[in-house]
Amino acid sequence: MTPLIVIVGPTASGKTALAVELAIRFNGEIICADSRTIYRDMNIGTAKPSHEDQLAVPHWGIDIVDPGDRFTAADFKRYANTKIDEIRARGHTPFLVGGTGLYVDAVVFDYKFGVQADQELREKLSKYTLEELHEYCIKNNIKLPENQLNKRYVIRAIEQAGVNNRRKQHPISTSIIVGIATDRQILRTRIEHRTEQLFKNGVVEEAIMLGKKYGWSSEAMTGNIYPLIHQFTQGTMTLLEVKNKFTTLDWRLAKRQLTWLRRNTYIKWYGLSDAEHYLSDLLASDSKP
Repeated sequence: MTPLIVIVGPTASGKTALAVELAIRFNGEIICADSRTIYRDMNIGTAKPSHEDQLAVPHWGIDIVDPGDRFTAADFKRYANTKIDEIRARGHTPFLVGGTGLYVDAVVFDYKFGVQADQELREKLSKYTLEELHEYCIKNNIKLPENQLNKRYVIRAIEQAGVNNRRKQHPISTSIIVGIATDRQILRTRIEHRTEQLFKNGVVEEAIMLGKKYGWSSEAMTGNIYPLIHQFTQGTMTLLEVKNKFTTLDWRLAKRQLTWLRRNTYIKWYGLSDAEHYLSDLLASDSKP
């Protein structure tokens, strides 16, 4: 069976550019495993693959739901598995690419979702403050979600606490998992440069449009760069403060992503150049009759 090429790494590590390059050369299609790019209209702030990249290679996992719509890791697993089957049916190679660890693991380790929400527990947890929810997670050894500043995400993490006991111990046999290892200072510099690029690309105007269309309190608008821009429009933060704060938040996100990914001992870690050579050799040999 055509292998599933999985490329993971923190935000701004260069994994998307590598995946596009390889997909062009080896007849591939990309499934984005990113909890931010699933939303329609959120193009600049979520750093979606460029229009040029999407024209060069078919991309999936983008623009699936409207901001505010519910979309879980279980939803992503179902969606991704369907796309993997469709890509293989076309005789192409599926690439699963992203930094949202739960999305990747749900596919690679075949998570068995389906825990029904305990309404009584949910009502109880909804009365907790965010700090109390974090304390609950720490006391009960529950991994905080990437968006740990969002109460609904933290509550869902608590509800799904037992899901790791219902997953494969080893990755699915068709998967090849590569992680992009990046020097910390280089990664920090890339994050800073990307922040500047977001503003050059018009992220402020995008955020204002989204705020009017979906409301600033919409679920998807409470994370990423959008609430910071909301504060800027209200005059409570300067543009420089927004840029600095977002760079710090994206750096923290990168560190959380790495913490999650490093738990997976099956990931082969390479620098970008070595990852390209490794996967190129593998895909070239796999394509030989």
